[in-house]
Amino acid sequence: MTTEDTAKAATGVKSASLDMFRAYKSLGEQAFTPAEERFERRRQTAGFILAPIVLVGLLIAPLGLPWNQQALAAAFAFTIVLWLTEAIPIPVASLLGVALMILIGVAPAGEVLSAFGNTIVLLYLGAFFLAQGLLKHGVAQRLAYSVLGSRIVGDSVIRAIAAFGLVTCVFAAFVSGTVTVAMLIPTALGLIVVISRKLGIQDPTKLRIGTALLLMLSFSASVGGGITPVGGPHKIIGRDLIEAATGNPISFFSWAGVGLAAALPLFIALIVLLTRMNKPETRRIPGLRDSMREERRAAGPMKRGSIITLVVFLLVVAGWILPGLIGIFTGTESAAYIWGDSVLDEGLVAIVGASLLFLIPVSWKKREFVLTWSDANKTDWGTMLFIICAAAFGSQLSATGLADHIGGMLGDTFGAQSVVVLTFIAVLMAILVSEFGSNLAAVGVVVPITISLAIGSGVDPTLPALAATLGASYGFMLPISTPQNALVYATGAVPITRMVRSGIVFDVIAAIVVTAAVTLTGSFFGVV
Repeated sequence: MTTEDTAKAATGVKSASLDMFRAYKSLGEQAFTPAEERFERRRQTAGFILAPIVLVGLLIAPLGLPWNQQALAAAFAFTIVLWLTEAIPIPVASLLGVALMILIGVAPAGEVLSAFGNTIVLLYLGAFFLAQGLLKHGVAQRLAYSVLGSRIVGDSVIRAIAAFGLVTCVFAAFVSGTVTVAMLIPTALGLIVVISRKLGIQDPTKLRIGTALLLMLSFSASVGGGITPVGGPHKIIGRDLIEAATGNPISFFSWAGVGLAAALPLFIALIVLLTRMNKPETRRIPGLRDSMREERRAAGPMKRGSIITLVVFLLVVAGWILPGLIGIFTGTESAAYIWGDSVLDEGLVAIVGASLLFLIPVSWKKREFVLTWSDANKTDWGTMLFIICAAAFGSQLSATGLADHIGGMLGDTFGAQSVVVLTFIAVLMAILVSEFGSNLAAVGVVVPITISLAIGSGVDPTLPALAATLGASYGFMLPISTPQNALVYATGAVPITRMVRSGIVFDVIAAIVVTAAVTLTGSFFGVV
């Protein structure tokens, strides 16, 4: 591939990445190698066979449970099999599971479907609309070129890779990792082309610098996504499952404190790991900073749409954080905190902020606004359905008492465990599931199991379940582990062997760091 081919590929990859993030894609709609296709077909076939067997088997098994608990166990196990195997698209499997709960008598329809009015619907929609605004108006790309062209980064390759990862982390904290990679992968490919030209290398896909940069893009999107509960749909549903089981809300501020405590050491480890295992051909490229500044100038000044989007985005973030800050300075019993916590509901803040993008004109004369409804139609409705349906399962696990029952059995089987041991086990389970399935499925499967195991062991489930939710982001080994891994692998500049080797090391590091961060800072930031 020539440099010109790679430059053209940037546009193609951007288009493909946008398609991936706009809507959930079933396995049949994704591109795999022949070996991966065989594996995925077998996985799907196994789901078609196992799911009905599991359903019927649990319905007729003499478990000695009340019918609503046994029926819920059957419906949930049936759905989990479909999630893990993706025999049918995950959103469809989720809807089918919810319908089963009603049909086999877990609870009345009104009770089961109450999750469809959950505030997390507003939170996800608002966050997605904001992400769409950032994407449409190129805010991330402009920031990336500004940082890469700064005096601090200069002509250093290592600092350029680290700076690119930092920009990725910041955006991934507030929009999903897939959306962030979709926004920034054309910029990454452009940077690789610039570097290859300055080094006189004809094939940019062979650069170790390019491999390190693209893996930094993918991995740092996962690391940054853990900083806040809106950094990915699976974190939204994970937090909802925890709150439904414990009755204790986890504020945006509390989550961000713990998430940042995990993200900082992980990001430092990521820089060291990727630059050591994918050693750059050179540490300094004369004129690199000037090239990035030229790219920034070529993009032109920020336009009205970009400025409005950025201001609204910052206001929404401020609204999410403000109640926690008020609580620090005035106490959680103060009238100011109680007011802020009730009025500045995260879902309400998100949807009000997103609505401003439809209300503020870019050109009043042309009646053009920052966002249009055609932009909003690109919402990932499949993920939305999964979030709602997973919330329905979570509420019924608590309401029927099945979670407590399973927790008691697991506690008797494994005995009492410390919160540190349970947290580490939870993170490892989530990482393992996310390596071969989606992070949505990892949360939907591992978090309820973790909650039950913690309850049965006499341990507060909040910290282990929070760690499992974070761990679901850290499937780094394979292209199928996360959408962002698939996107960077599709460029042809990331050999599978380098992704696997870098990913497995970082999986282990992530499990250790997340366990330490959650258990050491959870109490300090008011999570428990």
